[in-house]
Amino acid sequence: MAIAVKALPFTFVAHVLGLAALIMVLIWLLAFRGGMAFESSDKSLIFNIHPFLMLLGLIVIGGEAIMSYKSLPLNKKSKKLAHGTLHVIALALGIVGIYAAFKYHNESSIANLYSLHSWIGIGVICLYGIQWVFGFTVFFFPGGTTRIRSGALPFHTLFGLFVYVLAVGTACLGFLEKLTFLESSGLAKYGNEAFLVNFTAIVTILYGVFVVLTALCQTPSEDDYSYAAI
Repeated sequence: MAIAVKALPFTFVAHVLGLAALIMVLIWLLAFRGGMAFESSDKSLIFNIHPFLMLLGLIVIGGEAIMSYKSLPLNKKSKKLAHGTLHVIALALGIVGIYAAFKYHNESSIANLYSLHSWIGIGVICLYGIQWVFGFTVFFFPGGTTRIRSGALPFHTLFGLFVYVLAVGTACLGFLEKLTFLESSGLAKYGNEAFLVNFTAIVTILYGVFVVLTALCQTPSEDDYSYAAI
């Protein structure tokens, strides 16, 4: 069921929020946490790759992939290609981001997969991969029959939104977990860094909200440059 509002205005707000979230997380990692590196004697720099790539990949690019059908002035075939390509880029960045977290833990002699954030995070990346493989197989190559595709589309759409909302929630758990660790190590609870991390999480949530709203909104009557609302 679609919301009786056109999607385009929501996409503009979402783009701004997504850019803002990326800028804020970069300020946090570069100005407060010392930067990012895959190889460093300062192991925290390895960890810093994790929040950046997860936000860039699964949240921002993943969100853009969801909105691509309603925000790009392209024909259906081009939109489908953009949708699938953005999602596979998001998935690849997410995998590298998770690798960075494992690398940091292993090189710092920290146990892996002990927190709720890590458990749900592994679940999200697995579900994201399953969703992409299913979508590619049914809607792209080899592709199902018209009946199969029309029957699978609502489930594909709703499951995709479920996985995306779960990803946003997991990202916020990650911000909370990291900030809690930092504060327990002496970071000021009402300092600039703490406020920046919290506001980054809030902007991330708002971005996710506008992505979902875009997916639920109406588009113009279906033609070569649009598709039916969810």
